[in-house]
Amino acid sequence: MKKKLVLLCSMLYFSCVYSQKIENDSLKINKLEEVVLTTQFEPQSLKKSVHNVRIIRAQDIQNLAANNLGDVLNQYINITVRPSSNSGKSTISMFGLNAGYFKILVDNIPIVNEGGLGNNTDLSQINLNDIEQIEIIEGSMGVTHGANAVSGILNIITKKSSQDKWNIEATIQEETVGKEYELFNQGRHMQTLQVAHSINKYWFVSVNGNRNDFRGFLGNKNGSNYEINDGTRGYNWLPREQWQNNALLSYKKNNFRAFYKFEWLDEVIHFYGSAAQSGFNTQYGSYKYGDDERYFSDRFYHHLNFVGKLFSQVNYNLSFSHQYQKREVEQYRYNITYDVESNNTTKKDQSMEVFYTTGTFSDFFKSKKINLQLGYEAVNNNGFAIVDEVNNQTKEVRETINNLDFFAVSEIRFSDVFSLRPGARYSFQSMFDNQYAISLGSRFLLPKEFELRASLGKSYRTPTFQELFSQIIFDGHYFIGNENLIPETSTSYEVNLKKQTSLGEDVKMFIQLAIGFLDVKDRITSALTGFDNATPIYEYINISKYQSINFALTNQLQTNNWKFMFGTSLTGISREINDLEFQSDDKFLFNFNLNANISYTIPKWKTTFSTYYKFTGKTQQYISSTDGYVLSEIEPYSWLDASVRKTFWENKIELTLGARNVFNIDNINQTNVNQSGGHSVSSQVLLAYGRSYFLKAVYNLNF
Repeated sequence: MKKKLVLLCSMLYFSCVYSQKIENDSLKINKLEEVVLTTQFEPQSLKKSVHNVRIIRAQDIQNLAANNLGDVLNQYINITVRPSSNSGKSTISMFGLNAGYFKILVDNIPIVNEGGLGNNTDLSQINLNDIEQIEIIEGSMGVTHGANAVSGILNIITKKSSQDKWNIEATIQEETVGKEYELFNQGRHMQTLQVAHSINKYWFVSVNGNRNDFRGFLGNKNGSNYEINDGTRGYNWLPREQWQNNALLSYKKNNFRAFYKFEWLDEVIHFYGSAAQSGFNTQYGSYKYGDDERYFSDRFYHHLNFVGKLFSQVNYNLSFSHQYQKREVEQYRYNITYDVESNNTTKKDQSMEVFYTTGTFSDFFKSKKINLQLGYEAVNNNGFAIVDEVNNQTKEVRETINNLDFFAVSEIRFSDVFSLRPGARYSFQSMFDNQYAISLGSRFLLPKEFELRASLGKSYRTPTFQELFSQIIFDGHYFIGNENLIPETSTSYEVNLKKQTSLGEDVKMFIQLAIGFLDVKDRITSALTGFDNATPIYEYINISKYQSINFALTNQLQTNNWKFMFGTSLTGISREINDLEFQSDDKFLFNFNLNANISYTIPKWKTTFSTYYKFTGKTQQYISSTDGYVLSEIEPYSWLDASVRKTFWENKIELTLGARNVFNIDNINQTNVNQSGGHSVSSQVLLAYGRSYFLKAVYNLNF
């Protein structure tokens, strides 16, 4: 631990002495107020927003040389990113609630994935190449964003215009995976090409292609060609290759704006069985083989948006989206000795097609004191999955889930310093009882640059396709969904106090204190509901309660040449789990987080040095055992990323060199290993694959 603290202090000191922002306009400190879009009636300054909006800038993404959204969010308090070594996917949790309670949107449209619409989003499948900024709002957002926006929302704002006639950007990034790297066979290899063109003052077009080739992480495994049958064939982290391509066409004239965006994701993940078995036939004689699989995922995304005015006064914002996602599984026998595949069979095991539209209408009154926004959301979600049945049989499940929502939000400005924002939504549901959400937000500008915001909201989470219809049945295991589940309901409260201070002409300090409380009822849990002979049956039912309380303090100091940010949070979580056999304790279990980042500029060198540090404290939770619920602890850990970014040749060439996971974290320990339903719970949590180094080269041609 002492070595880690010494290394951290050394890197922070190094960053303070040698660092700079590359962009020329970033040498000035926020001469213009930051503009936010999410949940606003129209784009407006951050200070005027009733909601407390957290902004992640494109420059922070560039400094991190992030290859997916998880690399970015991993640095922020109240957010935990959990990657899976088996699937290669990364998901987010906030305030202890998993990704099913947090909604991720792109240009205010939720993204379909195999886990839902906007929820359980795989962070590795989000394109980072054309991001303008990321906006995060914590707390219940059910009024403006509907179901499953319980713990908050994240909205990715993409670029839709350019000041230049042509923008051409080519990127190559090479990254080690732990200590493993070869030019083609190991490590991570990324290539990106973006071309944008301002056709005239009205029309803008852009195309983007990105390849992310992750060659897997061996660790203590020996790869796909290993022939000794000792259980070490394959990879600890599965190889995967992604292609992400998108195209945008936008138009803007006077008060009217429109754009159409298309995106296509193609991903393949390779799984290699751990056993190298022996085979024999007349063609090859004796040989070694493995039973392997490939997982193919495709996602098509269409988004058409119109923004303008009706009757020269009423603002409208309408979006229409069609999205389709599917996953196919190819099973085959791989002849390791002769490098031959046989018995290949491919089937679609899951898909989701969504027709989605949302729209808002605002500015009905000429008064500056009151504004009203009316909106709607309509979703047609067609899901398909193959689920297990008894006796090794399977069946196809096809279900359609629809909802039609209407909402109204009003903003009442009693004065320049005090405003209220009440809102309500009613949702007509095809599969569940109709749902509603309400909220009340307030903003109060106090003397001496203090800003006070408070909000409360009631929201809901609808059951997922898996919770409703899944069946996983084999020897010793019986996990099933429940079509009689009802939506969860939640209530949240949040108070936020922000202070901005000018310590000089070029020095600004920001301090923010936030306190939040969240209460979730009828929480869905997989519980022991009976036995099939000696096999326990676990079924999803509405039985649990959940509460969390959060205290967060953020400090930021910024000058012409450097920026320092330091934040802490303390989150207490109370879970009451009653699975009809056993009941857990409902006392609050607390988790402490800390993060810091520093950058400093040397304009003469055109170089940026950045460090991003996060400490995640001990995490406690109750887990099931054969004798009831026992308290399990996941040990604390520290995470540090560092990079240096430099431009050459009039900013046409940009190089970024850095290290991710400097403290070399891989697996972290979890106490109280026990048996649950006949299945052994691992004593370690797979968090990462160790320290990695990256080099990113970007060529920009703007004219």
